[in-house]
Amino acid sequence: MAKVEKDPFRCTECGWTSQKWVGRCGECQAWGCVEEIAAPKKLSLVPGHVTHKATPIGDVDLSAAHARPTGVSELDRVLGGGLVPGAAILLAGEPGVGKSTLLLSVAAQTAS
Repeated sequence: MAKVEKDPFRCTECGWTSQKWVGRCGECQAWGCVEEIAAPKKLSLVPGHVTHKATPIGDVDLSAAHARPTGVSELDRVLGGGLVPGAAILLAGEPGVGKSTLLLSVAAQTAS
């Protein structure tokens, strides 16, 4: 990650730095030579570059994604046949309605 400059102003004559703009350099006493240091460019979180383009949704091969039944018929119906590898599913509800119990049942069915 890029180093964040603690002193964003620098004298162009001697290199003296300051946290705020001043009209005269505190080191060489030159007037009008203190300039703001350019902020570093933000770096990408992922090094390198993109090696492929996004696939249009119409070109996605749906036959490769097979849903695995969970063993809980109502959940399979809601999920469109079961769990699909790589899918993210949000399970929400009021406290005490059985979210954890449902997931434990699915885990038990999947394990057996």
